[in-house]
Amino acid sequence: MENKILGLHHITAIAGDAKRNFDFYSKILGLRFIKKTVNFDDPGTYHFYFGDEVGSAGTILTFFPWGEGIQQGRKGSGMATEIGYSVPKGSLDFWQQRFEKYNVIYNKPAEKFGEKYLTFLDPDGLKLELIESKTEDSRKGWETDEVKADAATKGFHNITLTLNDIKPTAAVLTEIFGYKLIAQEVNRYRYATDAIENAAIVDLVELADERKGLVANGSVHHVAFRVQNDEILMHFREKVEEYGLSITPQIDRQYFHSLYFREPGGVLFEIATDNPGFTVDERLEELGQNLKLPAQYEPHRAEIEAHLVKIN
Repeated sequence: MENKILGLHHITAIAGDAKRNFDFYSKILGLRFIKKTVNFDDPGTYHFYFGDEVGSAGTILTFFPWGEGIQQGRKGSGMATEIGYSVPKGSLDFWQQRFEKYNVIYNKPAEKFGEKYLTFLDPDGLKLELIESKTEDSRKGWETDEVKADAATKGFHNITLTLNDIKPTAAVLTEIFGYKLIAQEVNRYRYATDAIENAAIVDLVELADERKGLVANGSVHHVAFRVQNDEILMHFREKVEEYGLSITPQIDRQYFHSLYFREPGGVLFEIATDNPGFTVDERLEELGQNLKLPAQYEPHRAEIEAHLVKIN
């Protein structure tokens, strides 16, 4: 695993109403709510984390729920436009029935790259897909009373980026991250890393005339790629700098350490470590139950809590 990108670490998106976001992902989609904290740069708003039992890298979907009335995002070029989750084979019927029951907007199942998938929208318009992966996925999904193991999401399958020209972004994936082009269907190019079995795919969709997207409500804010530790993280900082791209210093995000840079197509990329993980400030069985604040905001807990809506 040395000096390798290990697929996707997490994906962060923007939502409106915090309670609605919490209910959709934890109750309807059945993800585990693993961390309730605040935005490092705006402690008056939440930062939610959803994932598997322990918050494994490759399963973590996070949200900045900025509240009602925020500007609606617009899908377009220079952004991540679809989040793909791996689900067990034969489970799409269950999900269709569940989406019908809860009035979730979805499309009938279709197929790409030999894999059956179901597209749906969350309450803010974020586009997601449930995909029956053709490669074995041995990850254990989080079970709830209504979503059992035979249907539960296992973690990310892929992320899709929409671009006017895929070549500069593809070069970052292949020359810096070690990904390879493994398939193409029309204008969709599938890149993958062989360093990890799952959460290993990035799809690039090329639309030359597509107007630039707007990152706001119901859209992906950034895509984070995984490395094993801080040493490898800083190795990639050097590689990105040597490639000629501007990249941040290392930032401590409490549960992982991060670097950020904008790839040439306009998508904000992050590289994040496995360490220290989500049990650094909460026991495994208590994940998501308490409001956890970064140390610098702890003295202001009462004031911060007074501004945050109750969600659970």
